[in-house]
Amino acid sequence: MSDPHQGNGEHPVGRYGTSPDEAAVSTQGSASGVPAQGSEPSVPAQRSAPVGSGAAADHDAPEPATVLGASLAGAARKAGLGDLMESERPTGAALLKAMGGVRGIIEAIVPGLLFLLVFTFTQSLPWALGVSVGVAALLTLLRIIGKTPVTAALGGLVGVVLSAVLALITNKPEDNFVLGFFTNGGYGAVLLISVLVGWPLIGLAVGFLMNDGVAWRQDRVKRRALRWLTLAWAGLFILRLAVQLPLYFSGNVEWLGSTKLLMGIPLYAPLLVVSWLVVRGLYRAPETDAVASDTPVRPGSPT
Repeated sequence: MSDPHQGNGEHPVGRYGTSPDEAAVSTQGSASGVPAQGSEPSVPAQRSAPVGSGAAADHDAPEPATVLGASLAGAARKAGLGDLMESERPTGAALLKAMGGVRGIIEAIVPGLLFLLVFTFTQSLPWALGVSVGVAALLTLLRIIGKTPVTAALGGLVGVVLSAVLALITNKPEDNFVLGFFTNGGYGAVLLISVLVGWPLIGLAVGFLMNDGVAWRQDRVKRRALRWLTLAWAGLFILRLAVQLPLYFSGNVEWLGSTKLLMGIPLYAPLLVVSWLVVRGLYRAPETDAVASDTPVRPGSPT
């Protein structure tokens, strides 16, 4: 804050251009917080918002990006990913919840596994499809009876039914996996496009999950790390296609079903852990540095 302006007094001017009485009044005013007589009250300077803050970045971000990021973060929280990203360490419980829990894993694996086993031992497409659809319907019914969330189970059931219908129409067992190709291709393409346009979707989801909005785009380290993380998830979906499409075109149903199971949760879970490591590294390092800088240095200790 600047010193108060000096007033025009009637006393003689002192040694430094100020009369003794004016100096006394000025000193008393400064000590009591009241401006000296004849001086203008000083106005405290307003602090401007830091450049790159979350509020400023959200204000400058395109509205579609903000809405999409909030939607992605909301969906991630419902899926349990929010608890995983905000936890201090990737515990088994948090990781299991992020994958849908024990019931969610069973619903994701068992229908496909039963289709593979029944078809391998009977070579009967109707029997294999019937068992797969029947078990998926039973698992969904158990959720309804237990009054637990059924959105994921219903989505899985719809996918199993559509795949079975397509396979029955074409009478080709490998067509039971076609819907999964479109799903993986769609996810991979959308993630790649988001990186190319400069708005990686994993970055949007993480930003709103960590209450950072789109401010991470102002940070070069965060921007680069979240771009690579988005590419890693896109690579997962593209890798599935690269391995499974040749098996589909060769009609190798047994290996196609096996690789679909092996490239599902066994790849999804490690990538979740990697994502946690990246996110916690980005959003915990500054706090750790701040704590370290506030720690007093003992006399005689090396600096």
